[in-house]
Amino acid sequence: MAFQNEQFVLKNIEKKYGENRALSSLSLCIHKGERIALIGPSGAGKSTLLNILAMIIQPDSGEYWLDGMTSSQYKAGKTLSRKLGIIRQQFDLVPNLPVIHNVLAGRLGEWGFFRSALSFFIPQDKNMAIHALERVGLLEKIYEKTANLSGGQQQRIALARLLVQRPEIILADEPVASLDPARADDIISKLVQLAGEENQTLITSLHSVELATKYFDRIIALRAGRIFFDLPINEVTEHMLTDLYDLMEPER
Repeated sequence: MAFQNEQFVLKNIEKKYGENRALSSLSLCIHKGERIALIGPSGAGKSTLLNILAMIIQPDSGEYWLDGMTSSQYKAGKTLSRKLGIIRQQFDLVPNLPVIHNVLAGRLGEWGFFRSALSFFIPQDKNMAIHALERVGLLEKIYEKTANLSGGQQQRIALARLLVQRPEIILADEPVASLDPARADDIISKLVQLAGEENQTLITSLHSVELATKYFDRIIALRAGRIFFDLPINEVTEHMLTDLYDLMEPER
């Protein structure tokens, strides 16, 4: 198969959990540098799709390429760490560690075992952590215990961790679901800004249609495991959004 600017190519992806079909006949292409919001009702398949893109789970059938390679050609470690970065609503931070250690966790894919272990006593690549925390506005918290920070601050720490990881692609799974609207807007704004500055592809699942339409260039809407629509933001209408969240079962 020929690839040009396509970063992700999915063809006829299927995924079931028991009798529940999470994704059905899903096909799409995503180009490098795109900023995409995944929206849809609860249970639509957004997290399943992101987990397949992240190679955390494998589809039951269908074809998947990332930069022209199948998922089986990627191995965990440096190559995958440089390619994919993940941020979730739970932040995936270690509460009892100082902020600097949680930020530098973004370098674990690059370090060997010895350097990773040493960093718990003498933080490695400290200047990278300082620069990342400056960019997210939390340098003054560098040695504070992470558990003492607010939810919004902790999510900024997760953003700083991505900055030191420097992946080509960011996959964000409901990164602001646990935050109030003002802090959610702040985090999404910062996430989109940072991805743009680093020329990273950004794919974010969101419950908030307002944030999706405010900050992203393309919306992929899922419903019942299928693509309901996939459009540039300027082609998405209120009628489409109303139909997407209509409680009636869609036609099969």
